[in-house]
Amino acid sequence: MEVTATRLIDQARQVRQRAHAPYSRFFVGSALEADEGRIFTGCNVENASYGLTVCAERAAVFKAISEGCREFTRIAIVTGTEVGTPPCGACCQVLWELCGNLEVILANMDTWIETVQLADLLPRPFHASFS
Repeated sequence: MEVTATRLIDQARQVRQRAHAPYSRFFVGSALEADEGRIFTGCNVENASYGLTVCAERAAVFKAISEGCREFTRIAIVTGTEVGTPPCGACCQVLWELCGNLEVILANMDTWIETVQLADLLPRPFHASFS
C-alpha cells in the first residue's frame, strides 16, 4: 500500500493524542515513513526532570531503528499550533544522522501543511567525520 502524505499526517495526528505533556501542554505527534512503506509513530513524553523528555520525532526514529529499519523517506510532525512547528535542534541532528536529508512535513490539527527538506532546517549538521 502506497503511503500518501495525508495518511502520514493522519497517523501523526492520531498519535499526538497519546502524548504525555503535563508540564508544557505542548502535544506533538510524528509519523516516520521507512523506504519500504512501513510507518513508525511517536509522541512526546515529558518528565518532571525536563532533560529526560523525549520528543515525538526521536521516539519515532528510535522505534523504527529498534524494529530493524535503517532507510527512511519522510516524516510528518503535527502540533496544535496555528502553523507547523519544526523539530528542535536535537531532533534535527538525530534525524540527520539516522535518516539523512529526508522530507519533513509540518502540519497542524487543521489544514495547515508545509513540506521542507531536513537540510533546510539544519543547513550545517554535525557529522561523525568531525569527531
